Amino acid sequence: MFETLVRTALPIALILIMTGVGMGLTTADFRRVVQQPKAFFVGAVCQMLLLPLIAVGIIALTGLTGPVAIGLFILALCPGGATSNMYTLLARGDVGLSVSLTAVIGFITPFTIPILGAWALQHYGVAGQTFELPLFDTWKTLIIVTVLPVIIGMIIRHYATGFAQKAEPWVSRFSVIVLALVIASICVSLGARLIEFALLSGPAALLLNLITMALGYVAGNALLHHEDQARTISIEVGLQNGTLALMIITTILQSPEMAVAPSIYSLLMFVTATLFTLWVRKRPLTA
Repeated sequence: MFETLVRTALPIALILIMTGVGMGLTTADFRRVVQQPKAFFVGAVCQMLLLPLIAVGIIALTGLTGPVAIGLFILALCPGGATSNMYTLLARGDVGLSVSLTAVIGFITPFTIPILGAWALQHYGVAGQTFELPLFDTWKTLIIVTVLPVIIGMIIRHYATGFAQKAEPWVSRFSVIVLALVIASICVSLGARLIEFALLSGPAALLLNLITMALGYVAGNALLHHEDQARTISIEVGLQNGTLALMIITTILQSPEMAVAPSIYSLLMFVTATLFTLWVRKRPLTA
């Protein structure tokens, strides 16, 4: 019953979260992509190309197969969420770049997730397990729960700026609560198998998080020569929208086993992002 409740409530909660994300956006966030194309391009390549490729490499290195591998790969396809914007602010990064990446990539991934997710189901699937990720239905679902709420949020921001600015800080808090509820549901569903799947996927999830954050930081510094932008790209690559990944897995694919790796990653990323933020705050910002 608890699992069914979460599966029903998660899309609604995600719609509310993405509406909150939209309330934090203005047209200036999209114009910034044109004004600072290099920074956006580096961040987008790291998030949309580097992250999935590293996920494929780590899955091969750790020998993951079946639902665990699929779950980790689907997480790697998801964009950053509202939490990445908050951590960028705390780390004294380029908040404008963070918001731009979150916004634009959030509009792109509803088209990439169904295609690459379907590839992962075929590539990592094992005999006796059949999962389907119908392209059109998945695309339609992602548009409804991610793109349209962001647009609605932007409209609210335009016509009710005061309300939007007051409501926006609650988005990250609400997303954390939803994520915790979903992870609890997954733990209940797996029961005695939880430890087995956690031990299997935990090292891969940690490797994915640490390697992508490190490479994002190095790439940002090497290519942009701006410390604040390097911090932003590291956080954007390392903090994925775990709520979105779990929504796809629990409502469309309906596989508790597939949800373990994203759940572990979602827990670990808060720890690593906090440690990274504490570390970079001690370092000087360079021009």
